[in-house]
Amino acid sequence: MNSPHELSHEEVLRVKLEVLREKHRDLDEAIKALQEQGPATQLTVQRLKKDKLRLKDQISRIEDELTPDIIA
Repeated sequence: MNSPHELSHEEVLRVKLEVLREKHRDLDEAIKALQEQGPATQLTVQRLKKDKLRLKDQISRIEDELTPDIIA
């Protein structure tokens, strides 16, 4: 059994999920701000969008692991 200070695998995943969601939101805000600055920042915007997609994939994988398979 886990000690009182040890997190279960599911709890660790939930914490990681929240951190990834926060990073995803932060990237979204950064992208919006850069797009308002004009075309000179386009390369940075593209890089941030790729990072955002990578985070979205990680979020989806964790959500899939946390969601039980239900046979209809």
